[in-house]
Amino acid sequence: MPTITTKPPSGTRDFLPAEIRKRQYVMGIIRDVFERYGYEPLETPSFENIETLLGKYGDEGNKLIFKILKRGEQEGSGAADLALRYDLTVPLARVVAQYQNELPRFFKRYQIQPVWRADRPAKGRFREFYQCDIDAIGSTSPLVEVEQLAAVGDVLTRLGFDDFVIRLNHRQVLAALLTRAGIEPRQHAEALVALDKLDKIGPKGVRAELAERGIDASAADVLVNWIGADPGPDVLPWLRHELEPLDAAGQAAFENLAQILGALERSGREPGSGKMERIRFEPGLARGLSYYTGAIMEVAVPDLAGSLGGGGRYDNLIGMFLGRDVPACGFSLGLERILVAMSERAMFPGAVARGAVDIVVTAWPDAPLDRAVSLASALRDAGLRVEIYPEPDKLGKQFKYASSRNVPFVAVEGDDERAAGSVAIKDLRSGEQTSVQRNQAAQFVLQRLSLAAEAHGLRSGRRTPD
Repeated sequence: MPTITTKPPSGTRDFLPAEIRKRQYVMGIIRDVFERYGYEPLETPSFENIETLLGKYGDEGNKLIFKILKRGEQEGSGAADLALRYDLTVPLARVVAQYQNELPRFFKRYQIQPVWRADRPAKGRFREFYQCDIDAIGSTSPLVEVEQLAAVGDVLTRLGFDDFVIRLNHRQVLAALLTRAGIEPRQHAEALVALDKLDKIGPKGVRAELAERGIDASAADVLVNWIGADPGPDVLPWLRHELEPLDAAGQAAFENLAQILGALERSGREPGSGKMERIRFEPGLARGLSYYTGAIMEVAVPDLAGSLGGGGRYDNLIGMFLGRDVPACGFSLGLERILVAMSERAMFPGAVARGAVDIVVTAWPDAPLDRAVSLASALRDAGLRVEIYPEPDKLGKQFKYASSRNVPFVAVEGDDERAAGSVAIKDLRSGEQTSVQRNQAAQFVLQRLSLAAEAHGLRSGRRTPD
């Protein structure tokens, strides 16, 4: 009989408790910030009708959709009628079309769910991964982009990132440049796919990719020079000069960018800073998905392959389902890459890294079971996370178990303690053991945990919940 592998499928993972705690910590902060900005939660099915997804992401995206074969009598046909969702944006567009009469005029939603892509797994890149999205439906105002950039900046700052940059560009600016370079509109999508690979293959690779896609060499030279340019601090004058003469669409795109950048700078809501240090106009930013129509955004941090997230305006996508265009803009944070970066940088607070238990209540030979249960209940009622050791092993073994779980405290209620109405609390970090009255045990542990949290915050240079 062949051996059955216990490994999960390539590009997927099992999440053990330590990893789950990190994921919940990050998702909790993301959820809290999104709700502070007025976004409401939404969930959609893991799979969609295949026609819902096909044709929404361009040729490159279509190749990465996980298709689900027909079942039952049609199983042998090899045809697919369903597909795992590729992202959270297209399902949102379907929801808006389906429930248009039940949603508010301006619908702001956040969604934290897994998506699937038949991609090649790599560091920080998986076939199954979570996205954390915000989207605002119903307004063309640049205030939407400004608020989303501020919200993303707040999330990253709350998580502890202090070196992130949000790269900004505009699809219509790119379209104006492509036209000026001599590229026909029918080739714009091909050129954008090549430009979107800049981080992976570099300028030389982009030039080769453009040639493979039939882009004229002289036009490719213009594009490669463009993406390598450094606009400096005076972005808008540089951009206007590069795009002159501006047609109507190019002028509108330029003004839209100017409104976004100006509002961020004047309001002091430029993410993570009072100066324009976090937002950077990036000439080469393309964002490969074909549904973007306006501003496009992407988060970058040093020493990380790829971005922490991205998004942009997509005013035509919902119209594919509704029959009329509805303005929309969104941003998606990649949970997996955030976790990779935070783990490599040791950014998680002590309580998250430590474990899910604050104190272990030990078992004592021949002691009534209700004694351990009542002590654990009292500790839990005070807000502590408590585990009862289930076997009356030697105390050394119970201490060793608690230490292996990174539990900071152990409660011992032996014969002497029961007679005195007390509990011995051992701090496994310092080795100190203290006898306290049973009804004061919870307060004693809570105070010690609070002191540890303060010490951690001081050591890290910030006040971080431990």
